[in-house]
Amino acid sequence: MASVREERPQSASEHDETAREMVAEAEPSFFANPKRLIQTGIAVVLLLVAIYVLVPRLFDLQDALDKIGEGDPVWIAIGVVCCVAMFAAYVALFRGVVGEHVIHLEWKESYQITMAGLAATRLFSAGGAGGILLSYWALRKAGMEPRRAICRMVALLVVLYSVYLAALVIFGILLRTHVLSGEAPLSGTVIPAALAAAAIVIGLLLALVPDDIERRIERHTSGRFGRIAQRLATAPATFAQGVRTAIAFVRHPSSGAMALGGAIGFWAANIAILWASFHAFDVSVPLGVVIQGFFLGMLANLIPFAPGGVGAVDAGMIGAFVLFGLPSAEVFAAVLTYRVIAFWLPIPPGIVAFFQLRTTVNRWEREGRERPDRIDVREPETAAAGS
Repeated sequence: MASVREERPQSASEHDETAREMVAEAEPSFFANPKRLIQTGIAVVLLLVAIYVLVPRLFDLQDALDKIGEGDPVWIAIGVVCCVAMFAAYVALFRGVVGEHVIHLEWKESYQITMAGLAATRLFSAGGAGGILLSYWALRKAGMEPRRAICRMVALLVVLYSVYLAALVIFGILLRTHVLSGEAPLSGTVIPAALAAAAIVIGLLLALVPDDIERRIERHTSGRFGRIAQRLATAPATFAQGVRTAIAFVRHPSSGAMALGGAIGFWAANIAILWASFHAFDVSVPLGVVIQGFFLGMLANLIPFAPGGVGAVDAGMIGAFVLFGLPSAEVFAAVLTYRVIAFWLPIPPGIVAFFQLRTTVNRWEREGRERPDRIDVREPETAAAGS
């Protein structure tokens, strides 16, 4: 099995500095802070009222609300099954990126981290930041040293969203060239495909940042300016390491199969839930349009003002499918059904998983797995995750 070299070995002093400067080791208080929970709950309720009640009245979509109760339960059940598959794919992605040769996690422990991270992402941060912070904290408690834990979480995001960007390019082109059937507006195909391609190129260029950039800066600078320059170089250097780790999965698919399969499976399961939601209301949508409309709508998840993109993603996805010429009432009902299954359904088990994870972390601490005062400078050449 092919092996890949990933994160560059760092000296103990560099690791200490990185750990102090980049991330705090305290437990994320997402679910333990009553004030934060109340504030988030109020924001979510207001956003739900806006998108589920006010929008239909403003745009004469009252029929859409009536349609929600008419969904075919068989197709809705299929959507729920696909949601379970989405959970499994995300666990596989996480386990594949972390890798058994890097740190040993049981499947149950991986489930707790990923499900708690999904709930944190949905409730407390846009663009996945809440889940990444929680996952980093858990990896540190499990014994992974700071620089490597950050690198692995960057690699997870790169693997996951590289599939996202590639899909925008591929399906945008296929729709616009009429290889796939369906409406193909310029603003829904070529423009997002071009922007996604540019993002891919930028990511690949960042991978060219030298892995010893901090040492080079240290050799050529001194004093206060030198210290500031080294700190500023830490972020792009760490991101570059994460990108190179993700690229290693692509270069050696046999050893990175779990990570790549998990990323593809995660998005595919999401799209399958949406596809089932359309069928629940007897709406026929070409597959290419379902995929492209889904990824276009998910761009709204990056809006920082809405917890987990609540309201923003709903509106963005509805707007994307209306752009592709689908009737607004049917789209409204299908998208809201998708959001209930894919967004709200994972939250209760995710909160339960968080408290299970806290118990697991307490056990790790008793076992002495975390060593904040010990920096592991060994960075063996390992097979990519999951091997």
